[in-house]
Amino acid sequence: MSAADEPRSEASPSRSLEIELKFDVADATPLPDWSQLPGVARVDEVELRELDAVYFDSDDLALAHAGYAVRRRTGGPDAGWHIKGPRGADGGRVELQWPLGPDEAIPDAVTAALASVTTVSRLGPIARIRNQRHAYSLRDDRGGVIAEFLDDRVVATDERGGVERVWREWEFELGPSAPTTPDARTALFAAAEAAVRAAGGVPAASDSKLARTLGH
Repeated sequence: MSAADEPRSEASPSRSLEIELKFDVADATPLPDWSQLPGVARVDEVELRELDAVYFDSDDLALAHAGYAVRRRTGGPDAGWHIKGPRGADGGRVELQWPLGPDEAIPDAVTAALASVTTVSRLGPIARIRNQRHAYSLRDDRGGVIAEFLDDRVVATDERGGVERVWREWEFELGPSAPTTPDARTALFAAAEAAVRAAGGVPAASDSKLARTLGH
């Protein structure tokens, strides 16, 4: 669920909460039918996003072991430097974001934000994830975005050994107009999972794209 309402600067990041379901699908799996989802009145036309992200960590993956991910991503509406935190009790991950900046060096503000997580002084690239994303906004009768459905075709490289992996996955991410009560949110997720299973998808085996890239 995006909540990036604060202005961004190099020192002060925007902050959002990402709550989503992830699914594994075959290359030829047809798109789900969202017509039975509670509250969804229409689905927007597809938006194509070409995303390219480089992930950084220490040699011993200290950030990943602590549940964090640091990346520099280009393409799409949220291009920039991102820090994703561990999953909370509600399954969500807090994400901090800074602008890209003039070069590819990790900004001082990002390094400073990581100081409370790890004492590692040197971070290097551990993975590159390129993603052709087809994004669909699911809207209520007032035009608010209840959720975003993301159809991702991923080409990922483990930079530590050069291993490349290719797959397709779906994400169903809550939007600003998503239900806020636990029961309503549970009902929405249950309906989304039912639609995905009917199309041929299954819950994702990996917790994240980075984990799958690294063979987990």
